[in-house]
Amino acid sequence: MNGFDDWMEGLTEGQLALQYELSCLADGELDEAAAAQLLIKIEADEESRSFFEDVQRFARMHRDVADPHRISARIAMLAGEREALEGLPGQLPDPALQNLDRKLAKIFYQLGKAYVLSALDPERFQDLVFAAAVPIRSTKSQGRGFVDEALQGDQLGEQAPRWAEARHLFNGRLERIEDPIQKGIKLLEQALDIEHDHEEARIYLAFVHGYQGRALMAERLYKEVFDSALCPENRGHAAMQIGQLYTQEGDHKRAAHYYRWVTLSGLAEQEPRFWPAYFNLGVASMGMGQRERGLRWFRELLDRHPENTPKVAALCLESPTFKETVETHPAFATLLQQTCPELFQAHAPDSDAL
Repeated sequence: MNGFDDWMEGLTEGQLALQYELSCLADGELDEAAAAQLLIKIEADEESRSFFEDVQRFARMHRDVADPHRISARIAMLAGEREALEGLPGQLPDPALQNLDRKLAKIFYQLGKAYVLSALDPERFQDLVFAAAVPIRSTKSQGRGFVDEALQGDQLGEQAPRWAEARHLFNGRLERIEDPIQKGIKLLEQALDIEHDHEEARIYLAFVHGYQGRALMAERLYKEVFDSALCPENRGHAAMQIGQLYTQEGDHKRAAHYYRWVTLSGLAEQEPRFWPAYFNLGVASMGMGQRERGLRWFRELLDRHPENTPKVAALCLESPTFKETVETHPAFATLLQQTCPELFQAHAPDSDAL
């Protein structure tokens, strides 16, 4: 079960025809008039446009997995751009000031995360994504001291007003925000304002938006992380969360694209927190009516991660899609028992699916 051919299964006749036309276009086999007609079709027809976007997304994911040097090349390109700017006045901030900014962004991020997790039931997300939250009171005190010390020096230059705002935030403005979640949002936004590429701050901000029902905002932020993060684990977390958002919307096909990236990237084997990607792929297949494929994913999960069998059993009991499939297709339960007998013997503790 690998490669693009996996995703051809279950396509409509129209999607198969479009796939063929896209292949011809990529190979240069369409003349100008036919290519123009194809582009018009993609723009005018919702199904065609949606399918074309899925193809593009999968192709990008596949290139990432197939060519691990792409990220290295991008880093090298950025490094080259930096070297080109060396020596040009005003092009790069002072390294010492950059270091101070990074530290301040980290303080804002850590405090923002702590406030968010103090207001929610944080155990599962907190343990699976990053380390435990810092203590709020002592971290806030340390942050205030750090900002005061920086303001007393002479390194801030034109950035001094921003740091003065940070001191106001620590010295009382933050306390006037009653809701700890809103405090967390404010601090996470401050971290991103200082360090726009702070991947973890963006993930937690997306998490808050998703928790509060702003799915589109959460999706946008997660996709920013997935599209640009240099840390593979952060891309993996973003992919899993995007998949969950699509799953909640009932869009199992799009969810499967992101879960599949996690398995193809190797994260599900390299990092224990990502093994549920296989389970989620099984559920997504079931949601698309591909029950046999779902069974294959469950079997692959148990073969690759037998130590997690009790947790997989617990996830089966928690998944609405899984339970609906069992209830509406009695034969599926029999096939599941034949394919994955371990699940019926497991004592399932609390699960930790992403």
